[in-house]
Amino acid sequence: MTADDSFGRLDDDDYPAYTMGRAAAMLGTTQGFLRAIGEARLITPLRSEGGHRRYSRYQLRIAARARELVDQGTPIEAACRIIILEDQLEEAQRINAEYRKAAGSPNPKTAT
Repeated sequence: MTADDSFGRLDDDDYPAYTMGRAAAMLGTTQGFLRAIGEARLITPLRSEGGHRRYSRYQLRIAARARELVDQGTPIEAACRIIILEDQLEEAQRINAEYRKAAGSPNPKTAT
């Protein structure tokens, strides 16, 4: 991979550009918090050739949401489950909207 290829990937939300230390600093949390949400399988960081965890911007957004819930008093395991369920609901709503569009049905939110 050339330097130009690497710089182009920085705009990719799924590119694992951030080390654990940098990710924790950006989120204002600890590396232990990132390990905990990894153990809860909320996010699965990629590993560098040396075995170090690397995080994408997408994963950092998910971790930030978990941090928000934990800061509000939600136990970390429950916060992770809430985020997973929110993601599943969003995906189901997107699929339903696609089916309605394909079937020519109006959106139930706008239908009267």
